Amino acid sequence: MRIVLYGGSFNPPHLGHRAAAMRAAESLSPDRFLVMPTRLPPHKELPAGSPGPEERLRLCELAFDGIPGLQVSDLELRREGASYTADTIDELRQTYPQDEMILLLGADMLLCFEKWYRFRDLLRACSLAVLSRAGGEREALEATAEHLRGAYGAKVRILAHEPIEMSSAQIRALLPQRLGADCLSSAVYAEIIRRRFYGAKPDLRWLREQGYALLKPKRVPHVAGCEKTAAALAERWGEDPALAAEAAILHDATKRCDAQEQLRLCEEYGVALTDDERACPEVLHAITAAALAADRFGAPPAVQSAIRWHCTGKPGMTTLEKIVWLADYTEPTRDFPGVDKVRKIAQKDLDRAMAAALDLTLKHIKEDKYKLCGITEQARDYYAGLTDRR
Repeated sequence: MRIVLYGGSFNPPHLGHRAAAMRAAESLSPDRFLVMPTRLPPHKELPAGSPGPEERLRLCELAFDGIPGLQVSDLELRREGASYTADTIDELRQTYPQDEMILLLGADMLLCFEKWYRFRDLLRACSLAVLSRAGGEREALEATAEHLRGAYGAKVRILAHEPIEMSSAQIRALLPQRLGADCLSSAVYAEIIRRRFYGAKPDLRWLREQGYALLKPKRVPHVAGCEKTAAALAERWGEDPALAAEAAILHDATKRCDAQEQLRLCEEYGVALTDDERACPEVLHAITAAALAADRFGAPPAVQSAIRWHCTGKPGMTTLEKIVWLADYTEPTRDFPGVDKVRKIAQKDLDRAMAAALDLTLKHIKEDKYKLCGITEQARDYYAGLTDRR
């Protein structure tokens, strides 16, 4: 049986890693292909804030999913101390004593192979397959391979490969800037955003795609308008426009669910409802959308809270909460008496805008005989009181 071993920190595993694995699978036709994320790389430290062993294992399972015969192994993640490949091969040999073992390397790893821990033992125990670019690098690799063959009897095979130019370090730097989604598989990126690994913040284009998929098509223009308005108000009032956009994109994520489904979601997410909230099913989507934003998209507390209160409002809202509430109320598709006035006030005074909009909202609720959620009346009185005191 032919076994290929592909190790690395995979922190995070990216499309370049997947392309390399696919090239190796195609060229080497292994019976078993083991991807081996390291616990502690011997040649470098894992950066602070890196996901733990179980989390990196999960990212690798997502990254390499679908490659025939490939299995992600936790052998090195379970072993304490530095993850030396020689120790791993020793352990694998106990299970596969007579099988052909091939170690898959990147070009830079072959060039420094004589510095590896117990490299002679490795060359006796397995052969090397090296991913190479064309041109000058190929010549340097061939020279190194010939040296290893002559000096140690090594078995070295060079695989022609056009790598995707990216590195895990570069991707880690991009993720907090809302970039890097195009360097990762969709499943890996979604998991990174859900867990907010590496300080990642979602690419807003990606978040729109994900958020819009949860909506009825007729609601998309409203959500798009809400995002644009929220970002503009955040810019006007010194908040982070991208954070406001996150909240706006997700604020109606569960709007399409009926009352029974809303209650089921509250139970699923462990949300305890007040009697007042249970009596007003129209507001439950704000509560469940906030929970979904946290669970599926890793939304930070400020975004969760802005979504949570975008429907009813409340006394003493944060600036971001007021921005999202007013963006939902005044976005461009809204067309009803008084909305233009609120739009103008919101450019001058958020509290006055809240007082005016909440007053109009309560009049609308009473005229149409909707059930009133008491906290909305409290919010109107709070902001009306602020305005009166001024």
